[in-house]
Amino acid sequence: MALLTVDFFAETLQVGTSMNVVLPQPTAEQVGVDASSIATDFPLLYLLHGLSDDHTAWVRYTSIERYAAARGIAVVMPAVHRSFYANERSGHAYWDFISAELPAIVANFLKVSTDPAKTFVAGLSMGGYGALKLALNFPDRYAAAASLSGAVDMATLMQREDRKDEIGGRVFGGALDASEDLHGLLAGSAAPPLWIGCGTEDLLIEHNRRFVDAAREAGLTVTTDFSPGEHEWGLWDAQLPAVLDYFAGHLP
Repeated sequence: MALLTVDFFAETLQVGTSMNVVLPQPTAEQVGVDASSIATDFPLLYLLHGLSDDHTAWVRYTSIERYAAARGIAVVMPAVHRSFYANERSGHAYWDFISAELPAIVANFLKVSTDPAKTFVAGLSMGGYGALKLALNFPDRYAAAASLSGAVDMATLMQREDRKDEIGGRVFGGALDASEDLHGLLAGSAAPPLWIGCGTEDLLIEHNRRFVDAAREAGLTVTTDFSPGEHEWGLWDAQLPAVLDYFAGHLP
C-alpha cells in the first residue's frame, strides 16, 4: 500500500484542508504484507472520522492500511473537524464539501473507481452519522455503507446539556433539516445495504438498536454487530476487517 497525505484547497470551505489516502500497491517482495493483485480502478471507501479526531485518526489508531491492502481497496479519509458533516449554521459548508466537492477531487487526483457499485462509505461516531447521512441522501452513489458506534439519533443528542451549544446551536442552529435527520430519511428510502455496529457498553447502544429496528421496518437490509465494548478504538479496530469483508461481498 501507499499512504498519502493530500493537502488541497476546498472551494466550498474557502480554506485549505487535508485528507489521508491509502492506495493498493501490488507487490511481490514486500515482507509481511498480503498485497492485492488489482492494478487499477480500485474499489473506493470513504472512511469518516469522529468528533474528537481528524483525518489521521484511522491510520494512527487502527490497522486500516494493512486491512485495505489485503482486500485491494483504496481508502479516503478526509478532515471535517467538529462539523457533523453538515453545513454549519455558524461555520463552513462541510456537507457540500463531503457530498459534492470531495468526490470530484478524489476522482480527479486518484486512480480509483468512480463506479457506485465499487464505492462505499463508513465512519465511527460522528462519522457513522455522516456515512449514513450520505447513504440515505444519495443511495445511488454507494454499494453499501457502515456505521461504527454511530451518532444515529441526532435529534436526541443535540438536546443534551453538554451538546446543546455546539451541536444544537453552532452546527444545526437548533433544528434538523429533513436531510439531516436519519430517522426521517428512512421513510421511503432506497438506501444501499447497511452494516451497523456498536459496543453493548456504549452510551449510544440504545440509539443504534432503535435505528436498526426502524431501518428494518422501512424495508432496508441491515447487518449488525453489537459486540461487548465501549466507545473506543480497540472495538473499532476489531470491527474493521468485518466491515471491509462486508463491503467486498457487495462488489460486482
